[in-house]
Parts: sequence; structure tokens; C-alpha cells
Amino acid sequence: MDIELARTFIEIVSTGSFIRASERLNVAQTTVSARIRNLEQQLGRALFVRHKGGASLTPAGEQFLRHAPMFVQLWQRTLHQVAVPPGRRAVLTVGSEVSLAQPLLLDWVRWMRRSLQDIALRVHVDVPQDLINQVASGTVDVAIMYAPQHRPGLKIDLLMEEKLVLATTNSEARVDIADYVYMDWGPDFGLHHGMNFPSAAPDLSFDLGPLALNYVLAAGGSGYFRMGAVQPYVATGQLHLVPDMPQFSYPVYAVQSANADESVVGPAIAGLHAISNGNIGL
Repeated sequence: MDIELARTFIEIVSTGSFIRASERLNVAQTTVSARIRNLEQQLGRALFVRHKGGASLTPAGEQFLRHAPMFVQLWQRTLHQVAVPPGRRAVLTVGSEVSLAQPLLLDWVRWMRRSLQDIALRVHVDVPQDLINQVASGTVDVAIMYAPQHRPGLKIDLLMEEKLVLATTNSEARVDIADYVYMDWGPDFGLHHGMNFPSAAPDLSFDLGPLALNYVLAAGGSGYFRMGAVQPYVATGQLHLVPDMPQFSYPVYAVQSANADESVVGPAIAGLHAISNGNIGL
């Protein structure tokens, strides 16, 4: 079977639409349709039912979904093994969300280069939805994420519990709602934020933590940010923690394929846990 057929099938399931899948794959919609027709002919079963809202799986499609990710993962791992550089025993592709690239991903890469010298590394930073798709398809072996989507065939490990704290540039550690910046940390944060601040209606919001923090540092104001991100600025007096304000939990996870080669991924994950818990000096 052509690997692109299985990958196209997975993208349609992920996006719920032939059109959105074609955009994600950067091919024409007719190409996506032709690939699925080819796949259905090979399997002898219809896989999708199209409707106004997109496309849904048939019973045969549900069954194929159990196998398609493993098929793609096997192919990707085969490519990785074939492409191993001389002097290395394996290639490991690791990734993270943008907000976790520094320092966690960077510290992890530094540790692996020092401690797992027989492993070649590929490092990738992307948005959460694409990252989880890449782990599911086998193009990324391990990803560091905040709120990974649970899927069959994925293994998700808790790394650490970060805290979201209210910080401000106001030297008296007070918050002026006029310059409060709302950072969208996801549905759970939105729910708890609304419960604690039911009357708050900020007129500026961001969906990328580093960008929101840089804005507050440059323009002044306040907002909820990761404790690890604001600590250096608190130490220099650029930011101040607002006392007696609720703090919110923001857990960090490592996501990998349940079928990953443990001889390669296992030591890397162990090192990541040690770095996350502060048990390794860099």
C-alpha cells in the first residue's frame, strides 16, 4: 500500500473534512479524493460517508483507523533507521510546543547530546495539533506538550506540574484591569479563571505565552504566566508577583507512540523526567 494513502486517511479523520485535509497536506482536493478511492478499492470497503459538515467514518473506516497509524509509524521508523548517520545506532526525533522549547526542550537536547552520544537527534517545534498528529503518524518520536489529546496508540507521561501565576510590571504589585492581558492557556484555565474572576472582561488576549509575556514586559501590564518564565524577571525587578491571587496548575506531559523502540526512547524519557524534576545539572 502507498504510505500516502494511509497518511491521507489519517488527515481526513483528524480534520473531519476532505477539504481541510487537502489544505493540511498541501495537495488538491481531487488528489485527496483520488487517494481515498484508491484505498477503498484496495480494501474493498467504503471508508467515509460525506455530508455537509465534512466526512464521517463507516464501520470499515473505524476498523481501518485502528491499523492506519501503526502502518504509518512503522514506515517512518523504517525511514529513520535507514537514515541513521555513521557512528550512531539510531535517530530520535523530539519536539515540543513553542512555549516549552526554552528552556525545557533545549535543556533536554543538551543532556542527550552529552549522555546519549550514540543517538542522532532531530529537533522540531510546532503547534499542539500538528505535534500530536506527528507523534501519531511516527514522524516525531517524543513530544513535550501541555494538554495532549488522548488517542489510541499513544503513551502519555506526566513530567511536572507548572504553576500559572499573576505577575505585573506595577512596582506596587497591583493589577489595573485596564492593562490586564488575558493569556489563553486552554479550556481548563479558562474555566477556573472565569470562576475566580467572573466580572473580568479584558480587551486584549493572546494565545502564545512568550508573545504575551514579551508584550507585558515592553508595554507594561499584568497577566497569568508560567512561574518558570517569570522568575528571572521577578529576580531583576521587572515583574512582581501579585500576592493573595489564585494560582493555577498547568501540567506538562511527554507524548510518545506506544510502539516506540524503548531501547532508544526509554533512556531519553528517563533523562527528560530527571531534568523536569531538577535532578540533573546542566
